[in-house]
Amino acid sequence: MENQFFEQRTDLSQLNNAIATIREAVGKVIVGQEQMLELMIAGILADGHILIEGVPGVAKTLSAKLMAKLIDADFSRIQFTPDLMPSDVLGTSVFNPKEASFQFKQGPLFSNIVLIDEINRAPAKTQSALFEVMEERQVTVDGTTYQMSVPFMVLATQNPVDQEGTYRLPEAQLDRFLFKIEVGYPSLEEEVIILSNQHQADNRFLLNEVTKILSASDIAQYRETIRSIVVEQKLLEFIARIVHETRNNPSLFLGASPRASLAIVKASKAFAAMRGRDFITPEDIIEVTPHVLRHRIILTPEKEMEGITADELVDRIIKSLEVPR
Repeated sequence: MENQFFEQRTDLSQLNNAIATIREAVGKVIVGQEQMLELMIAGILADGHILIEGVPGVAKTLSAKLMAKLIDADFSRIQFTPDLMPSDVLGTSVFNPKEASFQFKQGPLFSNIVLIDEINRAPAKTQSALFEVMEERQVTVDGTTYQMSVPFMVLATQNPVDQEGTYRLPEAQLDRFLFKIEVGYPSLEEEVIILSNQHQADNRFLLNEVTKILSASDIAQYRETIRSIVVEQKLLEFIARIVHETRNNPSLFLGASPRASLAIVKASKAFAAMRGRDFITPEDIIEVTPHVLRHRIILTPEKEMEGITADELVDRIIKSLEVPR
């Protein structure tokens, strides 16, 4: 009976084989950035949008394009600029003289994988066009609602907000991203490998050689598998306590919403499956929580002046709680 109890309840072999193939394909183009890759795969499996932040030149856009090329689905790219209008993203109604009526012409947002480059260079008016589609997977234009095809995922890149020509994203929009991935500079060893690879072969040609690994039906199947991952009640309580602490912490001006709690559960399930387990552990929760919370909480001005980061504060909160075993 004991052996049966600990037996794997969900077959994850097909999912893990696909993930191994993705890692191998990405490794041929991108050097390092393993954590970013892990989080991007988890975001696809958990049906979440991803925000990637880093200084120019650290392969944010390249990574997003590469991930899109691995999926056999429609892909579009939108370069956000200060003069971009909502209709440039959503689409607009065009008069058809033959039928003497207006017809809606879909914008680039109508795709499966949407790469929004430098998302924080567009003003709030354009950002608001993304609110409905990111949460409800639908767009309403001129009183008509259009459902997005499945899968639908936004991969957005942004430069740090202290750089020229950038805007702070609204809190309501940030809350719609499952993860915010912060991409740093490569190590010295990794940069030597990057130079060597670029000297021998252009990344653009390597990108063209990437083949499709996941189909839309594969993603739908894997997402169903992720939903079946087991989560014990005590771990749900642990997640709730972490998020609750952000709302009562004197160092925070704004705590996390219930959407953050749901995001931690979804992300933890994805990480567990990627580790070959059909159940989540406290370590899964601790690993994903900083990436889920860092863009959803706002520090008080005093703490920001002290140089404390959101990640440090999340780490303090987790360490102050008893980890269930």
